[in-house]
Amino acid sequence: MAEGVGKRVAAYRRRRGLSQAALAGLIGRSESWLSQVERGVRSVDKMSVLLDMSRVLDVEVQALTGTPWQLAPNGGSRAEGLASVRGVLNRYANLIEDDVPAPSASSLRSIASSLHQEYQAAKYATVIRELPLLIGQADSALLRASGDDREAALSYVEAYVVASKLLTKLGVGDLGAVTADRAAMAAGRTDSGVAQGMAIYQVVTALLRSDQVDQAEQLATRMAGQLVPRVRSDDPALVSVAGALWLISSVIAARRAERWEAERRLDQAQALADLLGHDANYAWTAFGPTNVAIHRVSVAAELGDPAAALEAASSVDLGRLPAGLSSRRAQVNLDLAWAQAQRKRDAEATLNLLDAEKAAPEAVAHNVMAREIMREMLARSKRGHGSSLQALATRAGVLH
Repeated sequence: MAEGVGKRVAAYRRRRGLSQAALAGLIGRSESWLSQVERGVRSVDKMSVLLDMSRVLDVEVQALTGTPWQLAPNGGSRAEGLASVRGVLNRYANLIEDDVPAPSASSLRSIASSLHQEYQAAKYATVIRELPLLIGQADSALLRASGDDREAALSYVEAYVVASKLLTKLGVGDLGAVTADRAAMAAGRTDSGVAQGMAIYQVVTALLRSDQVDQAEQLATRMAGQLVPRVRSDDPALVSVAGALWLISSVIAARRAERWEAERRLDQAQALADLLGHDANYAWTAFGPTNVAIHRVSVAAELGDPAAALEAASSVDLGRLPAGLSSRRAQVNLDLAWAQAQRKRDAEATLNLLDAEKAAPEAVAHNVMAREIMREMLARSKRGHGSSLQALATRAGVLH
């Protein structure tokens, strides 16, 4: 089995000259909890704690996880695709004209929409393969457009938003931030609250990935507060973008262990979901009553409360989600796997991981916490090598 987070934490802790009691105190956990983590008895139960550890130990997160955030252990082919994306972004073709043809704004938005669908279906390899051409076309279209060409700016925003979604999801923090920033700059050239909200959401996500929580929270809440007075029932995209911003801000509050504030923001999102009245996917937000319910599970998991996560999940009806939202479906099962593993209900946790893999195998392969849950359960498993858990762990690259 690939070495888990616990052994790496222990090694870096000793290198820093810290006792278990000292490190535990610095990250707000008990010494017994840290001892269990280092011995592989339990996993790090919150991503925010993993980030806190990396700061205190003065190492990158991937030094603790043993895997670059952007790649699964067995995902070598994806690296070449990411290099191509990096290359096209570094051409700055929105400033320096090249020979990439510039499609019409409507054609560009259609291509971006197609890639959004692939992204939400967790087909990340497909998006990586198609992304360089989309970025090049978006750059050319914006360069050739007149200064007041709203449609060109909107199509550019949609292209760069899907690029930022993918790159941030895969942990390529620098490019995720660059693409989000370019989307935000282009959105500022329009009067579209939807485009501005979409772009700021991606900036927030990129900031969170680099653990700039304060700035992410300020942006999310300010943009949500700016959009909410403008929402109307006949503008479902604007309702959805504002709701999505409240949802991500609720996760940020949970990361700070501010339960009351997280619940208040979830209630703000719920009010917008009630205004929308149904589950939908306007502006590629997957926003609606079911996504709010899914975020209640994620907030409970972020708070480190397995009982609350299990209770919240009982109200989630995944059958109500629009077709194609595979990664949203997988997220519920990943959160439930965490909750069950914390209660040492490993059979149930394994079933949840298998359900997540069935819905979105690439989403599971790229999820650091999912691999840590597998390591934790493998460490206390007494089953033979043919077990479902070991087969899943092999596919995820946890076992070699």
